[in-house]
Amino acid sequence: MTAITELAAALAPGKILTDPDVTDSYARDRTFLEPGKPLAVVLAETRDDVVAVMRWATRHRVPVVPRGAGTGLAGGATSVDGGVVLALHKMTAIRELSPADEIAVVEPGVITADLDRAAREHGLMYAPDPSSYEISTIGGNLATNAGGLRCVKYGVTRDSALGLEVVLADGRVIDTGRRTVKGVTGYDLTGLFIGSEGTLGVITAATVRLRRAPASYPATIAAEFTSLRDAAAAVSAIIAAGCQPSLLEMLDRTTLEAVEAWRSIGLEPATKAMLIGQADSADADAVSARMVELCEANGASFVAASSSPEEAQELIWVRRMAYQAKEKLGKCLVEDVCVPRSALPFMIEKIEAIAARHDALIATVAHAGDGNLHPVFIFDHALPEPPPNVWAAADEVFREALAMGGTLTGEHGVGLLKRRWLALETGPVTEELHHGIKGLFDPLGILNPGKAI
Repeated sequence: MTAITELAAALAPGKILTDPDVTDSYARDRTFLEPGKPLAVVLAETRDDVVAVMRWATRHRVPVVPRGAGTGLAGGATSVDGGVVLALHKMTAIRELSPADEIAVVEPGVITADLDRAAREHGLMYAPDPSSYEISTIGGNLATNAGGLRCVKYGVTRDSALGLEVVLADGRVIDTGRRTVKGVTGYDLTGLFIGSEGTLGVITAATVRLRRAPASYPATIAAEFTSLRDAAAAVSAIIAAGCQPSLLEMLDRTTLEAVEAWRSIGLEPATKAMLIGQADSADADAVSARMVELCEANGASFVAASSSPEEAQELIWVRRMAYQAKEKLGKCLVEDVCVPRSALPFMIEKIEAIAARHDALIATVAHAGDGNLHPVFIFDHALPEPPPNVWAAADEVFREALAMGGTLTGEHGVGLLKRRWLALETGPVTEELHHGIKGLFDPLGILNPGKAI
């Protein structure tokens, strides 16, 4: 019996795919990276399926790459040669939704927006909302500690995760964390697994925190600026004034032009940046009015508050569709550096200067309220990977962010794309500790090898 025949025998019929034309569609994420050739793809539907795969992989020392919806932007879910892709998108059960405790227990294949919609039927919401929330999965969000548009107020995925069910590399199952809001028993293993990009274990369920949904649709503003620096200054002023927006997003001219080319948004020639803000508090209208004042005081050429939820959704659509618009211009190297909020204006200026110096097309959006920038380096569709000038520009962006007290990645993860810069941020002692933790949880090195650390 071959190893793959043995694996197939351990699973129900139809759960293992070996046709190369089929497995190739599961081998890549949303990056330009060329994946390895997987031995097989397993369509897991239960925790027992995952257990069976990991026990088999340990016996045969076969690499396993966990995969959600494949929406990752750092290469974290790209397959490796001779490995197995463990696809979790069919594990879609919301095992429990408790309005009384304001929690849900969900499997990794649940679409982020579907959980939010289920919660809202009970007057609750699931706060994390990455731009890909209609297609990304909870498991992928946990694996990268995803953020999203509302993270300025509600935090990233880790801030909404209370506990996990995890299958370890050898097939053992552990439960981490709790169902309670508070709990400090032992080390924080829940926090350790979140953001580990599938290198320490496979998450098969999560207990997540729900929050009370706003009583009415958030008040929304949009402001246009003739300079990125003015837009960034307005962000700083809004945060300093204590407005506590639930969303504060910034788009540069290149991004707006990409969206305009796809679907007309009435972009004015002088507009160099757009700021979109929302407030969902009880005094949302007053907060919205204050944000309008602060934008005008910081040089906005045009500011308006939405007059209806439909109009607000149109504005949010511009932000959510930004990446798809850029993909139409070329292949994308997407980065997500994060700097202290006070450094945001300076980082934006640095990105503009770097783009000019290296003759690189960089389109930047930002979760501006928490200093998380997404400079997207766009290059020719015909090229297999970024040309040297783009890599050089990316290198400068990373080094500038670190020099400002920032980080290489705020929410996308390290994956494969950022490993070349990882040592700049971590240093040798931290790197040694990371590898020690990896060796403890995955002594054979079979879980998503080559990623994250």
